[in-house]
Amino acid sequence: MKRRDFIALAGAAAAWPLAARAQRVPTIGYLHFAAPGYTPSAADFLRGLSETGHVDGKNVAIEYRWAEGQYDRLPAMAAELVDRKVDLIAAFGPPPARAAKNATSTIPIVFEVGNDAVEAGLVASMARPGGNATGLSILFVQLTPKRLELLCELIPEARTIALLVNPKSPTAAPSIRGAQEAAGAKGVQLVILNASTESEIDAVFANFAQSKADGLIVSADPFFDARREQIVAPAAHYKVPTIHFEREFCAAGGLISYGSSLPAVYSRMGVYAGRILKGESPANLPVEQPTKFELIINLKAAKALGLTVPQKLIFTADEVIE
Repeated sequence: MKRRDFIALAGAAAAWPLAARAQRVPTIGYLHFAAPGYTPSAADFLRGLSETGHVDGKNVAIEYRWAEGQYDRLPAMAAELVDRKVDLIAAFGPPPARAAKNATSTIPIVFEVGNDAVEAGLVASMARPGGNATGLSILFVQLTPKRLELLCELIPEARTIALLVNPKSPTAAPSIRGAQEAAGAKGVQLVILNASTESEIDAVFANFAQSKADGLIVSADPFFDARREQIVAPAAHYKVPTIHFEREFCAAGGLISYGSSLPAVYSRMGVYAGRILKGESPANLPVEQPTKFELIINLKAAKALGLTVPQKLIFTADEVIE
């Protein structure tokens, strides 16, 4: 072999590691509280990500981790993503966000939480998060008083309203506080019902008549979100007028919902993730809050419950399911 050929070959070999590093695509850890069949789907997140020029399988890779409603699995899943040295963690819901935050103080985190991100200890402030995490605080918990008001409009003769909470969730206490204030303002009694297991959800509806409540608010919590069918079906069977915190419950047959559009939220998370992968710091990206909320009414469910929906509610609804 001629000397110049050897030098050329050696130079090319030395460049291989650099080329490999240059071709490495960033990896996002997708940490979710539910199962792969959950809607909205990962496609909504990927749509937002693509708006920043990042396409799954082309110039970005996704590592999916699904807790399937078993939140005790989340810390290990978050730790595994950190060990795999992902470039960013997208955390869907308060439990995944907390697990990710506990697992790393350096890898960027984009979260979606229904409670107050500052109160949850995820960021220093909404305007300037100041650490490795930012995202969207979608006010699901803060809208509990509005849901009570809407339920009272739907059932004007209501004297007692029940609130279903998961006592093991950080969203329980603020949900109860908000509902108590709204109940006092409306002059109705508030009954708190607890469920942190599937059997307890079943028991709540089977024994609902004992609460003497005229309607039910399902508090915003990932535990309930992952069990929509298990809540919607008995609510219909036992004829319990129920208000939910997102559209997907009504799509499954629920009566009424009020909250943010989750597909839009997931898409916005994708945009934030893409901006961070391009070099922006989560410390300087403000935590966003929605400015619009959806009121969804299922008239078919109302008819089955023997309810007449006031025209005012129908006119103000963003979607009426017939």
